[in-house]
Amino acid sequence: MSRRSWMLWTAAVLAALAPSLYFWVSSLLSEDDGTRYYAYMSSGRCTGAQIHSMTPEHLTSHIPLLDYGGAPLLVLALAGWYVGARTGRDRLGRVVARCAAAVLLLRRLPDLLLLSLDGALGPECLGAWGPPELVSSQAGWDLYHLVPPVLVLLAVRVPRRTFVRRGRLARTAATILTVTATLLVTAQAAPAGEVSTEGELDCAGFGGGTVKRLSEAEKKFLCEVRGYNSFYGDGGIEGWQDAPDRVVVTQGHHLCRVATQHGGDTGVPAVRDAPHGPLAHALGPLCPAVARWQEQEGARKQAEEAAYHAAKDKACGRHRPHRPKIKPVRQGRATMWTEFWTILGWEEGFEGADPDLVEELVGSERGGLAIWAADEIGHACVTVESYRRRPPLEIKGWDEVVEVDYDSPSGTLTLSDGNGKSLTGLTTAGPGAYRVRVHLRGRKLVYQVPDPPDGAVELLIMVFPGEQTKPVVYR
Repeated sequence: MSRRSWMLWTAAVLAALAPSLYFWVSSLLSEDDGTRYYAYMSSGRCTGAQIHSMTPEHLTSHIPLLDYGGAPLLVLALAGWYVGARTGRDRLGRVVARCAAAVLLLRRLPDLLLLSLDGALGPECLGAWGPPELVSSQAGWDLYHLVPPVLVLLAVRVPRRTFVRRGRLARTAATILTVTATLLVTAQAAPAGEVSTEGELDCAGFGGGTVKRLSEAEKKFLCEVRGYNSFYGDGGIEGWQDAPDRVVVTQGHHLCRVATQHGGDTGVPAVRDAPHGPLAHALGPLCPAVARWQEQEGARKQAEEAAYHAAKDKACGRHRPHRPKIKPVRQGRATMWTEFWTILGWEEGFEGADPDLVEELVGSERGGLAIWAADEIGHACVTVESYRRRPPLEIKGWDEVVEVDYDSPSGTLTLSDGNGKSLTGLTTAGPGAYRVRVHLRGRKLVYQVPDPPDGAVELLIMVFPGEQTKPVVYR
């Protein structure tokens, strides 16, 4: 057990621990745990990436001996080598150490060799492994992690007094490592790839695009990924807006193949939880299977929504129609929806008014009207009646009755809901002063049960001319 061997063993353990210690200290200083998510995949002709994608990475990810760069395994091997030397079983100790080194070498070498193979095929195949900066970093760390097992092999090597030509296995390993490093350096020196602009991709469809190397489907896919087609200009899919065209398209094709295996369903875990899963939101233009699934899913949801609303309309239709005591100029009924407690009435030029409610039921301001209809989200069975004179007061059968003033600037008040329905002709006397009397029943039931029955809330809204300005609470 020479001093040289102990120094090499120490260097091997420290080299294995160094990256973990570095990232630990760095995370403490920067408060960044360093977690990043990237997609790894194969393209159709890239053999290395295809083989890599079929390798189950979890086989070695949960073995404690391989944590911290394999330092626990090296310490265990050091103990075996030391015991073997102390008990006169030097050969057994060297076998234990070499087996540990072989495990660490086999953990890193396959990916380096596969990456080198794709690097020899060209930059397009390297794009299947991820963004260039990620590939460079990962390859560098893989090469670094070969250092500890090499130091172990040197530590247990038996010194020879005369020159001995190395065996074929040793020469082959040295050649492979040299070629691997050369290919990786050469491949990573290639351009990272272009990021086409909105105009170059012709996302607006005016025919002025200059990109020739991509199909129309790939261009549309890139436009969606980068957010060029977004009405709101939301900047596209986070983390992918600035990735090179070839990387995004390659990963999109891979995700398309995965989705196609599941009938185009982008909601399955294999697609949704993939590192490049966010691209599924833009996959329709690139992937026919996804486009068909999205069309079918849209039709199914529309049918479900139509059936849902039809059931609510049917429930409202079961209520007895209101029989006014005097004949109104106009009467209308509708099932009206809200996502923010109230249904609103506006006149042209006064859209967006949101008056304060009297008794949490009805409020008004010039050109605007608001009426409570649901506990945040829901529907109400609404009847509106327009009169030319004040109608008789009706309180019996109603839980709440409140009357407020309304100033109509144009005589075109329209009551609208959040689902596109509207009731018009409420201010039949034209511009001027009106009174709005709102009758309500069902609010208590809505608040008492988490899932009230359909048609629980009923509203009767009477609109008629009147100069009074103070609100009146009848019940």
